[in-house]
Amino acid sequence: MVSSAGPDPGAGRRRALRFILCLGLVSLFGDMAYEGARGVTGPYLALLGAGGAAVGLVAGLGEFAGHVLRLASGVAADRTRAYWPLTFLGYGLMLAVPALALVTSWPAAAACLVLERAGKALRSPARDAILAGAAREVGRGTGFGLHEALDQVGAVAGPLLLAGVFALGLGYRAGFAVLVVPVGLALLALWRARAAAPPEPPRAGAGRPGAAVPTRLGRRFRAYVLFTFFAVLGLANFPLVAYHLGVTGAVSRTTIPLLYALAMGVDALAALAAGRLYDRLGLAVIGGVPVLTAGATALAFAPGPGAAVTGVVLWGAVMGLHEAVMRAAVADLAPRWRRGTAYGIFHAVYGAAWLAGGWTMGALHDAAPGALAAFAAGAELLALAAFAAGLRPGQGDG
Repeated sequence: MVSSAGPDPGAGRRRALRFILCLGLVSLFGDMAYEGARGVTGPYLALLGAGGAAVGLVAGLGEFAGHVLRLASGVAADRTRAYWPLTFLGYGLMLAVPALALVTSWPAAAACLVLERAGKALRSPARDAILAGAAREVGRGTGFGLHEALDQVGAVAGPLLLAGVFALGLGYRAGFAVLVVPVGLALLALWRARAAAPPEPPRAGAGRPGAAVPTRLGRRFRAYVLFTFFAVLGLANFPLVAYHLGVTGAVSRTTIPLLYALAMGVDALAALAAGRLYDRLGLAVIGGVPVLTAGATALAFAPGPGAAVTGVVLWGAVMGLHEAVMRAAVADLAPRWRRGTAYGIFHAVYGAAWLAGGWTMGALHDAAPGALAAFAAGAELLALAAFAAGLRPGQGDG
């Protein structure tokens, strides 16, 4: 009797997992380059003659460009279907990081930094749309959580790489030049990911003239955008937390970088755990973000080293939730053929809230420190209200 084996039901899942791992390695090497440079660009700009105002302007402009430009790139990805070309072009612009070794003036260095952030804006919506499609096979929370965990490995390894270069007695230019290696590895991993990509399913309605293709970003997605704005508005950025810890003496200055490394480690672990939980419970997990955020901000700015460390740990957990389940939720709330646009909107709103919240909390820290935690709590209450109004499990899109 001849037996024939049917299709392997686990083959699609294994292929998707390999693909997610490849994309995760792209982000790992990319973050090695960017985060390695990020920690020393301020002193490097100063060495080239930039003042404090110029350093602040360059940093702010880069982050603004890195988030707000994602709206245009997301729309372009959906309209052109050029998800992979945009992803390759965006990662190619990371060559601006090792190019810092060649500049001789701070405006030229500033141009490199802004160009790298623009590259991130170009690639992120297209890459996340690609990732969302593959992650469906393994669970979107799991897929995005694994991607974020690998990303954070790079975020820790990059600064350590630069520290090693400096420990050898080499300077900034040598440090930036070394970063061409992780950039090259990121591009190589991206080429391998493209080759390993699962086949793209046909577009809804393909081959059927007049068939409707779902493209509407509905009420639940709009509620999610509102939720995102308030959830991010109440989260203090780490530079402000570090500034507070330094000026108050809550911990020693040498401890602050170690706390950041701790937060990045917690970020990676939280992303993995929260991603698995999201695949089981769905959007209900999102409702926990405002609670953890309010607690993280309150503790990080509370007196005493114990509260500060606890706040930083919670801050890392919140960032893990942001990068894993909040990104996964975008794919679940948007039609497949509008995911690039949806991710562009999500990141643009995220960046605007990050900028507004950081400026507001920074001003409150200087003028009325006691009001900072109250502002964060108020923002997170509004986020919970948006969740309850439009995102509770079982609600339709209407």
